[in-house]
Amino acid sequence: MSAPSSAVARLLHAMPKAELHLHLDGCLRPNTAIELAQRHGIDAPHTWHDMFDTLVAAAHPGSQAALLKSFELPLALMQWEDSLARIATELVEDKAADRVRYMEVKWAPAFHRAQGLSLDEVIGIVASATAHAAERCGVEVRLCVVAIRAHDVATNVEVARAAVRHRANGVTGFDLAGHEASHPDPTVHAEAFDVARAGGLGITLHTGELPDDGALVWRALQVRPQRIAHGASAAADPKLLDELIARNITLDLCPTSNVQAGTVATFAEHPLPQLVRAGVPVTINTDDTTISDVTLSEEWLACVDELGLTLPELWACNLHALRAAFVDQPTQARLLDEFHAWARPLPELH
Repeated sequence: MSAPSSAVARLLHAMPKAELHLHLDGCLRPNTAIELAQRHGIDAPHTWHDMFDTLVAAAHPGSQAALLKSFELPLALMQWEDSLARIATELVEDKAADRVRYMEVKWAPAFHRAQGLSLDEVIGIVASATAHAAERCGVEVRLCVVAIRAHDVATNVEVARAAVRHRANGVTGFDLAGHEASHPDPTVHAEAFDVARAGGLGITLHTGELPDDGALVWRALQVRPQRIAHGASAAADPKLLDELIARNITLDLCPTSNVQAGTVATFAEHPLPQLVRAGVPVTINTDDTTISDVTLSEEWLACVDELGLTLPELWACNLHALRAAFVDQPTQARLLDEFHAWARPLPELH
C-alpha cells in the first residue's frame, strides 16, 4: 500500500503498537527472497517486482487454500540457518520501523526441517535472531510456536514439547494452524495443547477464518484457548459472542488477510467494528506483512477509513493487545506505562 499523508496516518505511524498475530514466513522482504533463492538454488523470480507479485496473495477471489499457497516459496527458502536468522532479524527491524514496540512472532518449526534441522535447532535459530534484533532495535519480542492441523498427533506433541523446552529463550505461546476445512477438529491435538499448557505456554489457535456461522469457533473453544487467531466468523452468532466475552477470549483479527482468505468479500464488510462494539476482546494485526502487503499502521488506517473504527476504539484495542499478550507481568506493566504516557497528551485517543 502507498503511504498516506493524512494527519491520522501520521498519528497511527507514530503510535507505539503491539501486534500479536504475525507469521514469520509471511514477512519476507522481496530482495531478501531473491538473494536467498539464488544462494540456495531455489527456482524463483529474479526481479523485485516479480518476486513481490509472487509473495503477495491475491485479494480477489480470496480463499484460505489460495492464501496458504502463498507460503510455498517462503517455506522453500526457510530451510537453512542463514535464511531463518536473516528473515527473523529483518522482521523485527521492519516492525520496529513501524513503531511496533511489542510483537509475538509465530511460525511452525516442523515446516523448516527439509535440510536436516531439528525442531530445537529451528526454534533456537529464530529465538537467537529475534532476541539480538530486539535488543538492537529496542523492542520486545516473544515467540509463538505453531503446530499444524494436518500433522499427526505425535508430531504436534513433540512440537509442543520442543516449544516448552525453549521457554527461557522467549517462547511464550502455542498455536494450531493450517487448512481448517479439511481438518476441522482441533481436539484431535488435545494432548499437544495439554503439554503446552502444563509447560506454561499461552494457548491460541487459528479458527473462524472460513465464512461460516461460527461453528468452527465453537469447536475451537473445546481446547480452552486464551486467544483465537482470527475468529471473525464468530460475529454471525450472538451466543458465541456472549461466550467469548464471558470467558475473556481475545480475537486476534487480521482484516486484510481475511479478505484474502475469503472470510469476507471486501474489507468494508469485515465485522471488526461490530465485535468491538459488542464488547468482544479484540486486537488488530497484519497476519503477514508481505503476503498481505500491509504494515500495521496501514491496517489500522484502513480500519479507521473503511470500517469507521474511532481512534479511541483503536487505541483501546492496542492497549488490550498488551493485556492479552503472552508476556511476563513486569514487561507488560512497563509497556502499558509507556503506552499510557505516550497517549496522555492526545485527547483524540480518549
